[in-house]
Amino acid sequence: MSGNFTKEQWAQIRRESMSTIEGIGTITAEKLPAVLLPYQAKGVGLLDSASTRVLVVEKSRRIGFTWGLAAYAVLKAARKKSARGMDVMYISYSREMTREFVDACAMWARAFSMAAIESEEFVFQPEDNEGNKAVMAFRIQFDSGFEIIALSSAPRGLRGKQGVVIIDEAAFVDQLDQLLKAALANLIWGGQVVVVSTHDGNENPFNLLVQDVLGGRKKYAYMHVDLDEALEEGFYQRICLVRGLEWSPEAEAEFRQGIIDDYGDGADEELFCIPSQGSGSWLTGPLIEARMTLTPEEAPILRLELPPNYLHLKPHERAALVEPFMEKLRAALKLLDPTCKHAFGFDFARVSDLTVGTLLAVDQVLRRRAALTVELRNVPGDEQKRIVAEILRAAPRLTCAAFDATGMGWTVAEDMGRIFGLYDAQHNSSGLVHAIKFSQNWYRFEMPPLKVKFEDDAIAITKDDDHLSDLRLVKVVGGIPMVSEIRVNEKGDGSKKGKKRHGDFAIALALADFATRQAMAEYDYQALEPRPGKFDESASLPGVGGPMFDTGSSGFRMSSLRRSKGIF
Repeated sequence: MSGNFTKEQWAQIRRESMSTIEGIGTITAEKLPAVLLPYQAKGVGLLDSASTRVLVVEKSRRIGFTWGLAAYAVLKAARKKSARGMDVMYISYSREMTREFVDACAMWARAFSMAAIESEEFVFQPEDNEGNKAVMAFRIQFDSGFEIIALSSAPRGLRGKQGVVIIDEAAFVDQLDQLLKAALANLIWGGQVVVVSTHDGNENPFNLLVQDVLGGRKKYAYMHVDLDEALEEGFYQRICLVRGLEWSPEAEAEFRQGIIDDYGDGADEELFCIPSQGSGSWLTGPLIEARMTLTPEEAPILRLELPPNYLHLKPHERAALVEPFMEKLRAALKLLDPTCKHAFGFDFARVSDLTVGTLLAVDQVLRRRAALTVELRNVPGDEQKRIVAEILRAAPRLTCAAFDATGMGWTVAEDMGRIFGLYDAQHNSSGLVHAIKFSQNWYRFEMPPLKVKFEDDAIAITKDDDHLSDLRLVKVVGGIPMVSEIRVNEKGDGSKKGKKRHGDFAIALALADFATRQAMAEYDYQALEPRPGKFDESASLPGVGGPMFDTGSSGFRMSSLRRSKGIF
């Protein structure tokens, strides 16, 4: 979701979303039987899992997430040690927030009927020899022997302590890096760390932490809750319940628009988890060039452009234009390293932009390396399918292929799915081909891992000026890395003047990187002679079977595929 809905649009969205629920009107406790809203319950559920050691949450302002964390703090501190109970330490940047958290914990303790001493303010002396001053803190003690302590944000406050550490509004605390360093020591003896915040700038340590998590550099649990997500899960309905108001789609839309208006230019950051100052280049030129370590001989870039009247030519004239490219393609495919796994990404275009397909090799140490790229301009769909099928057939140890399935790109993904199997988690189909419908969330979650590889020198691509320009066209827009709407001229000689690019290689590379990260086994074929009279689906596809597609004497058949156990 985003904050770009008008008040009227939001009212309509909420009216439709609630249309299947009977009796919506005045909100009562009976209509909201769950004490915690879904996003609050999800956070508590993640933390209650033994597998969650660190949880990072980027959220909207004042949606009650900390209130849910207070419930978890009470449940954790009130448990006996044998039931995985432990101390809970809450840290934020202001005294008022720590007091508010302790008050919420006291409320939960009474609600849960947990035996606890009333909250108190006390002087806490850190256990160190550095001459640090004592700090004021708040505390609730439980019969279990554990306690909830609300501390200042000074890292020294965590010295000598053990348990769950909650760092609230982490983007606003001083020395977040040092505070995290101290907090993570709790993991050694089974503690947990929760880092939750709204944003405070693109270069803030909190946002850098979020990007590390999304990029896979840090294997932490992650949650994202913006204002619209909170509203969809009952946030304003809960406000109505507490304040004795009547809920309606129109009232919620009015509330939402009023909050957005109040924040003005800060609404994106404060309400929709979009860090400010986030509209620059995603990858710097020097960083991209540093990863361009392959020559065109090592990782070929094959380009095919067909004339506007191509489809009006005679068959032998069309073949004369395509076959030289196919010969180069087959020669390049023979040079692929058979010891590496391979994955393919395909960004489809037909008229204005380029189609780009990129094959990545993954070596023994999991470094990605460009193996082959094809660029197609004004190439009809059938010829594109023929080229793609040739690549997928020949790529050694092929594990996955990700296709742009937005618009006309779906036809290529669909037809490749007929041959190589179409992945569909909903229908338990684990084919080779992933059909990707691009969305903001796809870019949000799938682009950061590619950036991490550039930063960590875990990828190598071919030296090419056009590819450099394509990667530079990826901009951070609204906190999400996406290709800019701007088109740029191709580089090269005068014959290319006026031909535009639209970041096409960047998208193909992102798709290929996505494909390398899918949990797929190796995929291979054993060609068999077709049985007489047996229907051959691959041969029935236009441009894939027939005289234009030289499949060899045995033909190309889905007669046998080999996968590791557990895939099918």
